[in-house]
Amino acid sequence: MAHFMKTIFQLLVIVFFSAYAFAQDMTDSVALRQSLDKATAAIRNAFEKGDAALVGRLHSPNVIKYFGGNNVIVGRAVVESAAREWFQNSKVEFVENTVENTEFIGKIAIQTVIFSIKTTPKDGGMPSIGRGRSMVIYIQDKSSPTGWLKIREIAQEAPPK
Repeated sequence: MAHFMKTIFQLLVIVFFSAYAFAQDMTDSVALRQSLDKATAAIRNAFEKGDAALVGRLHSPNVIKYFGGNNVIVGRAVVESAAREWFQNSKVEFVENTVENTEFIGKIAIQTVIFSIKTTPKDGGMPSIGRGRSMVIYIQDKSSPTGWLKIREIAQEAPPK
């Protein structure tokens, strides 16, 4: 019986330490939220200023952005190029940015947002508003001007208001 109890005790110790070793480092603080808020504001401001270079620098070099179907953008350089092309032809403005949820896990933030982007053609055409929901994964990175980089993004149609 003593051997059985010793084995059970050893298994419990192993289970306890294994669970602790694989537990997610859940973090959330006012400072983290404020720093992420500043980072997301910087992204929106870069779009509104038409600053494609800054838009690129706020994304990881290996970012992947999924916009539905086969519309997938891979890499910082492609993000910057697509933004530059958009900005050459249009003024871009975020008219809605409603954060639905933010979760911090270690140096990673996962955020879902309902957004609306107003695109006004520079040739005088009628503006249009695209509305969607995005899930963005950010990672803290000292190479970013804001301290955060987008590493993954998925966007889809937003639910009706």
